[in-house]
Amino acid sequence: MLFEQFSFDPRIIAGIKTAGYTNPTPIQQQAIPVVLKKRDILGLAQTGTGKTAAFMLPILQLLNIHPTRQIRALIIVPTRELAEQIHQTTIVLGKNTHVRSATIYGGVSKGPQLESLRRGVDIIVACPGRLLDLLNSNAIDLSHVEVLVLDEADHMCDMGFLPDIRRILKRVPVQRQTLFFAATMPDEIRSLAESILHNPVTVQIGVIAPTKTVSHALYPVSQLLKTALVTALLRQLNSDRVLIFTRTKHRARSLAHKLELEGFRTSALQGNMSQNQRQGALDGFRKGKYDILVATDIAARGIDVSDITHVINFDMPDTVDAYIHRIGRTGRAQATGKAFTFCVPEDGGMIHDIEKVLGARIEREHLPGFNYTTRTSESQSQQNRPNQPRQFYSNSGRDRSGNPKAHATKVKTIQPVR
Repeated sequence: MLFEQFSFDPRIIAGIKTAGYTNPTPIQQQAIPVVLKKRDILGLAQTGTGKTAAFMLPILQLLNIHPTRQIRALIIVPTRELAEQIHQTTIVLGKNTHVRSATIYGGVSKGPQLESLRRGVDIIVACPGRLLDLLNSNAIDLSHVEVLVLDEADHMCDMGFLPDIRRILKRVPVQRQTLFFAATMPDEIRSLAESILHNPVTVQIGVIAPTKTVSHALYPVSQLLKTALVTALLRQLNSDRVLIFTRTKHRARSLAHKLELEGFRTSALQGNMSQNQRQGALDGFRKGKYDILVATDIAARGIDVSDITHVINFDMPDTVDAYIHRIGRTGRAQATGKAFTFCVPEDGGMIHDIEKVLGARIEREHLPGFNYTTRTSESQSQQNRPNQPRQFYSNSGRDRSGNPKAHATKVKTIQPVR
């Protein structure tokens, strides 16, 4: 199936080609015809399935017919990174059209956002908090909204945005098209969907299969030794870019700080940072200023870095879907990647569920030379601290002495770089 079969405007087809899209993904095949018919959608799909284009392409088609510079499409998302990601996708896909979009989110000055609204836009991609703030000050007019999209609604619920969303819904026209997307359907989200959708078409995409280019390993370790183990592991890895996941904001910040003290070029990405700090961390990681980024699941949404070599789950994720999303950050574009997961005894149930989805047992590994006897992370950290600050190696294939890098051929044995 080709995108041309949807009879998009030639200017939108040009945007599709610019974006490098070839064949529609399953959710795009199912959702695009429904949106073009102006039907409501209840979409059950994960990040990475092509959702953004599934709703944005038909929205561009509908709005491009009569652009008015009034807000006719409102997309509500849980995080600033996702808002920017959708906005940038809209810019590419709609480059040749007259449709214009803008982002609305907190953590940055209102000035540029208000200026965009004054100039006139057709599409707003917004986070609930700042949007509600602008609504309460009468700085934004949603009375002309024709299409409302709630993307990753379950994550908005997790982040406590549900009351804000209900307030926002009172400010958009009742007569509208609503596109509702979530990966899971807890009771609160199902109730919200039922209350705002009119005779919806259900579009459901199954659990994303884990990428075949990523190898997996489990590292059993006590909670007290995790920091020492990740420090020792990073010293032995032949890697250029590593993404580490933690369960909490505090742990992400604390671990990044400890790794920085150990000489690693590290930054954190977590919810309490300002937008400028978050963007600085992302840009620094993407451009090579930082070799390691420590992030929480929510803060990491919207990260699009193609050459991550390793993902380390410092904490076991809460769901199988979260595991698939985490490890999907590596092994992209036909490259290989490695996923290392630290596990404690109480993680047994989640390990079983992950292995069931993978269809195979994950190898249990022990890092050669690491002392697993119980002691404080701080003492092990001091024991392993080098005399000189440690930097990751480049992609040149040789270390700083001009010697060839040592490449591990199996996840099971990780050879130190000599």
